[in-house]
Amino acid sequence: MAKSAKDGDDDFTVPFRDIDLNGEMHRAAYIIHAEDALARFWLRRGSVAGDPAFRVSKVGCTIHSPLKLGQVVNRDVRVSKIGGRSAGFSVLFTVGDHLAAEAEIVWTSISPDSGDTVPLSEELRDWLYQYLD
Repeated sequence: MAKSAKDGDDDFTVPFRDIDLNGEMHRAAYIIHAEDALARFWLRRGSVAGDPAFRVSKVGCTIHSPLKLGQVVNRDVRVSKIGGRSAGFSVLFTVGDHLAAEAEIVWTSISPDSGDTVPLSEELRDWLYQYLD
């Protein structure tokens, strides 16, 4: 099993701004919170010369039980796939021991200069493999 992508707790409390008229978290808020968790995950790598830039090529979310105002939610980022020119990430939203939602984000690697797709370096692939689920 891959090691956890957490470097400590990554909890948030569902804020009022994210609640709809039904008292549930807005669907778009799941993606915002998932992207925030992925940005925190990526900070673990730090800036490495020669790394590509990335473009989001796919985003999706499965909601198992809607989150509600004031719930404390933990986010855990996992690498779900490593392709030649892309990497996929799963962000798991849990409340206690209950899986509430799963977001999927796929990044395609691009040249920072031209914007053309480029292969992931072996060094980057090796770093990602430690978090492969």
